Amino acid sequence: MKPIRSRRARAMVVAVAAGALALTGCSDNGSGKAKDESKSKEDAAEQSKPVAYADAAGSTGPAKEVTGAKPGGTINVYMQSDLTHMDPGQIYVSDAGQFSNLIHRGLTDYQEDDKGNLTVVGDVATDSGTTTDGGKTWKYTLKDGIKDEDGHAITSADVRHSIERLYSKVIFDGPTFVQSWLSGSDYRKALPDGPYKGKHLPDSVLETPDAKTVIFKFDTPRPDLPQALAMAGYALVPEKDDTKEKYDKAPKSLGPYKISEYKSGKTLKLVKNDQWDPKTDSVRHQYADGFNFSLTIDGASQTKRLIADQGEARNAIQFTDSVDPAQIQDVVSAPDVNKRTIKGYQVYVWQMTFNLDRLKDKKIRDAITYALPNQALIQADGGKYGGELAGGLFAPTLPGYDDGYDPFGKKKTPNGNQTKAKELLKEAGFKEGTKITYAYSNSPRGQAQAVIIKDALEKIGFDVQSKEIDRASFYEQIGKLDNPYDLYMTGWGQDWSSPSTVVTPVYDGSLIADGGSNYSHVKDAKVDALIQEALKLQPEEAAKKWEEAHHRLVEEINPAAPVYYSKQIQLFGSNIGGARFSTNSSYIDINQVFVKQP
Repeated sequence: MKPIRSRRARAMVVAVAAGALALTGCSDNGSGKAKDESKSKEDAAEQSKPVAYADAAGSTGPAKEVTGAKPGGTINVYMQSDLTHMDPGQIYVSDAGQFSNLIHRGLTDYQEDDKGNLTVVGDVATDSGTTTDGGKTWKYTLKDGIKDEDGHAITSADVRHSIERLYSKVIFDGPTFVQSWLSGSDYRKALPDGPYKGKHLPDSVLETPDAKTVIFKFDTPRPDLPQALAMAGYALVPEKDDTKEKYDKAPKSLGPYKISEYKSGKTLKLVKNDQWDPKTDSVRHQYADGFNFSLTIDGASQTKRLIADQGEARNAIQFTDSVDPAQIQDVVSAPDVNKRTIKGYQVYVWQMTFNLDRLKDKKIRDAITYALPNQALIQADGGKYGGELAGGLFAPTLPGYDDGYDPFGKKKTPNGNQTKAKELLKEAGFKEGTKITYAYSNSPRGQAQAVIIKDALEKIGFDVQSKEIDRASFYEQIGKLDNPYDLYMTGWGQDWSSPSTVVTPVYDGSLIADGGSNYSHVKDAKVDALIQEALKLQPEEAAKKWEEAHHRLVEEINPAAPVYYSKQIQLFGSNIGGARFSTNSSYIDINQVFVKQP
């Protein structure tokens, strides 16, 4: 999903009751008399700029002070469910990525200016990386003064350990870019037990000649390595601290905050990490004394509390949840409330993903695509403040986005084309009453959209079996190769500003595996060949290859039907300062916030 971006998109949480009457209640949200301040594709284009790579001077802390920032106070964080993961190696979903900013650090990170421009800086490393051979070899030198929360100094051995543990079966749910670049798509075979039995990757692949130096060696140029390493999934796990599977519930901090208390599924408390040195960090701050996470507050309740702005809500923020669609009009039409929002165009594309092991007939998949009422699904996620109709699988935040691309004619029939759908089903020899299993997250958004999808597919003759999955484990469940579902709504966003981070992790046939991101299990020789060709080219030259792969996927294979491009609107309390939309995370910039009156 950009880094995050990308990042995999967690279901943006909204509170709409799972029933047709509730949908009527929110259908006008965002279309009333309030001034339209929803973000446009022009705003998205501003987020597609290439990033800069910083030298040592640009990577030196402390981070630039936030105007008006004060130390002290505790920030209350509203979430409706637990974090998907806290182990860096498992983090590839946006809620955990947002959390990672507070406690984890990697070799590199993103620094964001007031206009949303991104620069890759050295985080634990002194700079964003140096290469003298076009990106085949990358050298990193570690900063002095980097320690874990127990005061242990971080060395190159910890970096090596953090990379090598990703090869083991302990890790199943994080990004795979660096591992596959180093050891191929079958990378686990290169070090099946990770570093846990004393074996290591050869120095010809990953070298640590001394305690301060790390050298990555690839067989082909990897100019995007600094951006890949900035992903939360490549943050460091100190060798002495690694508790394997248990680490996911009790990670050690290198960042400005550390975990003081965690009650799974209920609460999480962070306090200051006194071993974090701001002089080593050009990205983060430590203004607040801590963060108190409440993990059981649904989107509707979050919105109500923040609109009221009383008591603890004055010091509260939405983390990765969004304003409840049924209350958006209440938010944007009240100036005093609206000024306490952040709005932005996210990197995510919501898509109806088909399990190709079960839905093998393309005509069936196309029929479902035509039948989907995209606009109604957008309305269930906040209307124009929640998303915009998608023509393809590339978001407007990607370089070279084509606004005219709409092969299924969704702009003309935004609420579905049932006539075309039925024609295709007839051609496919479809039998009325055929069962189809739709899996969805138990978020209010997922529940509301499940009602719409069931209705649309039953109108063209399917017997829809809806299966609800816990929000926190949704991607883990659909990421199993033998999952029992025919289709499921997924969200994906670029990991950085390149189509490679969309096409490769989601549609590369060589990456089909349990825990992988190829949720449709698509394996097409032509697409795979285009991926390999594009990866060897510079971005400008590769653009045509990525576009060709995109068109083949959407038009000739259809592993996932484009539904909508995602937007964000979040609320924060009146005593929160520094709140802004982050191009990097697609949420409130967690690195900037402070308490105005501690």
